[in-house]
Amino acid sequence: MDVQLYVYDLSNGLARQISAPLLGTFIDMIYHTSIVIEGVEYTYDGGIKALESGKTHLGPPLQVVNLGRTELPMEVILEYLDSMKDTYTKEAYNLWTNNCNNFSNDFSMFLLGKGIPEHITNLPSTFLNSPYGRALMPEINKMVDRRNRKQGALLGLGTDDDAPPKPGQVDSSVRHISSMPKLESALEEAKRSSAMIFFTSENCPPCKTLYPLYDRLAEESVHKCILIMVDVSRAYNIGTKYNIRSTPTFMSFLHGVEQERWSGADPAKLQGNIQMLAQMAFPQHAHENLDLPALRASNTHPVLFSKVPPLGKLKVKMGAIAEDAAVSGILHFVSIRAEKNPSEATLPDMEAFSRFLRSAPSKLPIETMFTIVDLLRLALVDSRVTGYFAEEKNHFTISPLITYVNDLENCPYPLRLVTLQMCCNLFSSPLYPPHILKCPSLSSPIVELITTSLLDSTHHNVRVAAAGLAFNMTTANFKTRKQEGREGLPESDQIELAACLLEAISVEEQSPEALKGYLLAFGYLVYCVPAGGDLVDLLKSMDAQGTVLSKKKLFADEKLILDIGNTLLGQGLK
Repeated sequence: MDVQLYVYDLSNGLARQISAPLLGTFIDMIYHTSIVIEGVEYTYDGGIKALESGKTHLGPPLQVVNLGRTELPMEVILEYLDSMKDTYTKEAYNLWTNNCNNFSNDFSMFLLGKGIPEHITNLPSTFLNSPYGRALMPEINKMVDRRNRKQGALLGLGTDDDAPPKPGQVDSSVRHISSMPKLESALEEAKRSSAMIFFTSENCPPCKTLYPLYDRLAEESVHKCILIMVDVSRAYNIGTKYNIRSTPTFMSFLHGVEQERWSGADPAKLQGNIQMLAQMAFPQHAHENLDLPALRASNTHPVLFSKVPPLGKLKVKMGAIAEDAAVSGILHFVSIRAEKNPSEATLPDMEAFSRFLRSAPSKLPIETMFTIVDLLRLALVDSRVTGYFAEEKNHFTISPLITYVNDLENCPYPLRLVTLQMCCNLFSSPLYPPHILKCPSLSSPIVELITTSLLDSTHHNVRVAAAGLAFNMTTANFKTRKQEGREGLPESDQIELAACLLEAISVEEQSPEALKGYLLAFGYLVYCVPAGGDLVDLLKSMDAQGTVLSKKKLFADEKLILDIGNTLLGQGLK
């Protein structure tokens, strides 16, 4: 997809006329920018807005800059935008340090690995570096503040309803299909679940009465049933192939096999059939009928490690490497983020830092590697950084660092601990976990790091961090299991995690905190586990239920013990 930068002049040409005599420096225009993809204009003004390109009250852009092409799927882009909403809020808007141009720069960095032209992002400093600009700053701030209070934004480009779609919205909408190859592709995809085809036509009033219901059902049945709409007045070949004689006509499919066909605008029948299809595709698991108050009440937000150490000391420990441009850029980013506000920290050169990380294990001594991994940990707290590494061309940057630690014969305690914490922070954005789950080159080193750390009898903090990382992995897999009806993490990794977690549970005798972490990770690993797999056989052979329930003697107050014991009993996993 092509990525464009739309550039507007908020001064309407006035800056070009008066900037030189007033400020002593020439300013071409007061820039407002937005990123345009597929006819949608994304910008920041009192929140992130998604608008039809070129249709705002600002009129057509004065410049259109072709930034490049992105291969990222739209679902990933929308998820990234959703993760950015907490950074680019109405309250965080600042004309000088956190404005539309900062947003465009960050978004471009994510999409293409490069920012927007520097003369745009440098405009505030150019203005404020002049004596007259500094004198005007307080009055301009008051004007912006009054306008923000009045309409919730500087430019009033839209309301909160214009916010970018939420993750999954692309999947949860009706698929309008007009070609046979696209229909066949959608039905092939639906072999893992179910599908409904709504055959409509342009001159069909009864069809149109069902459109709102069909849209709502698409949102409700996301991942369980793919809802398709075909206008046979335009897609004649599809109508002919499926012998459609009237509209509305519906066809349902379960795991790729046609189930039923009927005609007529019956809302109750349509809703009932789609709900039944979703239920047949994903029948309720036996665990869902169990009373598990402690497990279900637990928070599934990822465990993150965001504490910032004294950055001056960290820089001293780095030595000469701290002066490397890629490292100093990240240090500055982390410093601004910690001292001021995340929204005021502009992304540095992520591509340079990514290259640096890939070469670090072969070039740097162990003591310096600790500081670099710790710096990466701090950067990954920001979802923009995690989002960058989630891009397909970048998400393998992390695995060599983990492999390096795993391969050390006697890994120093601080390096192992900070590597576990860094891996936990990969889950700060919803974009990275899918890569971890589906890529063995990522999941396997992380699982190995967890399993070699869970049983570290000499370092309590390592065990706790390993339990946190295991929890992040198993809850991410559980969410995929429940939302999409499939396993995210390979079964071999699940088996390795289960065996190690059971052993950690069995030997833990002192730390309630560590035991709770093990139980939560193990609980979400086995909750709603598919029957008949090797993981189920392992749990039976290891007497998983007996192992968990035996901890009641030492940890009588831990309610998760009974819940997980009942979960194992609920599927016969004794």
